[in-house]
Amino acid sequence: MRVLMVSKACIVGIYQRKLEAIAQHDVTLEVLVPPSWKDDRGEQKLERVYTDGYELRAIPIRFNGNFHLHHYPTIGKHISTFKPDIVHIDEEPYNVATWQALYHAKRVGAKSLFFSWQNIKRDYVPPFNWGEQWVFRNSDYGLMGTDDAGEVMRTKGYTGRQATIPQFGTDSDLFQPAPSRPERPFTIGFIARIVPEKGVDVLLRAVQQLQGDWRLRLVSGGSAIDEMKALSQSLGIADRVEFVGQLPSTELPAEYHKIDVLVLPSLTRPNWKEQFGRVLVEAMASGVPVIGSDSGAIPTVISDAGLITPEGDVVALKEAVQRVMGDTTLRTDLIARGRERFLNYYTHDSIARDTVAVYLQMLEK
Repeated sequence: MRVLMVSKACIVGIYQRKLEAIAQHDVTLEVLVPPSWKDDRGEQKLERVYTDGYELRAIPIRFNGNFHLHHYPTIGKHISTFKPDIVHIDEEPYNVATWQALYHAKRVGAKSLFFSWQNIKRDYVPPFNWGEQWVFRNSDYGLMGTDDAGEVMRTKGYTGRQATIPQFGTDSDLFQPAPSRPERPFTIGFIARIVPEKGVDVLLRAVQQLQGDWRLRLVSGGSAIDEMKALSQSLGIADRVEFVGQLPSTELPAEYHKIDVLVLPSLTRPNWKEQFGRVLVEAMASGVPVIGSDSGAIPTVISDAGLITPEGDVVALKEAVQRVMGDTTLRTDLIARGRERFLNYYTHDSIARDTVAVYLQMLEK
């Protein structure tokens, strides 16, 4: 089976483990990625970390950073040369890169699938709504990051075959519980974009009310970082809050060993709600208890392996963190449940296995 994948997300080194796992299922795999991708955290350059068993090829990109308009001027040549059985378009159905890859897949007679995290129904203006409907009519399969995304696609008119498979798993060897906890103040971690919808302001206001010796460690960049630094100053907690900045993906496993709880206090917006919350899975894999808001997919991802608070509720979040901080038995229980949930549902191997099963369905006569 020959599969060509198009994925800007696969520039992240730790995500490439899934690609190695797919290739182990008797799949000849070539993955096309841009040299970098720009977003509100800055520019993420391609990390070549896990590349055994398949070809990872960087190709030119136009409109880098624009989700709707980005595309690859040489993609047609690569698809024609590779002659895939399946073109796996790891992109949303409303963007130009998806239309472009699907057009060239059809031109060489390959099967095709698209991916979506879209868990809120958005009605796009032309030509994006036209292109989205064209993708729905001409794709052989749709992969959905969550069941909510699958329901949205049905509402928008997609009638083809689909399956719910998260875009990436997490590496069970790379993300491991720490062998021991060093002496330190109780450390709360936030590892996500520092933007308004991620609820960092709620977290800062919540930790300000905590009793005991604590620290807050925020890892990543984002458009609201200066505002959040100013807020920590105005709340009088700046000496307890560390803004670490954006880190290479390969440094993240060690980052989870520096925290005692991971908090993701996302806030639903009219055009966004949390689509998955990958850091929750990485924390569970790393033996770190998790607390999340009830925005989007967070309660489904956590299930009974962590604590859920109403989004935007400062008092409830403070109480949840205080519980984990002060109750060793609860903390131990959440660590065990989190690791078990990760191993059962969210490893790279399980995501790869389910993805290859879809490929085989697509090739059945």
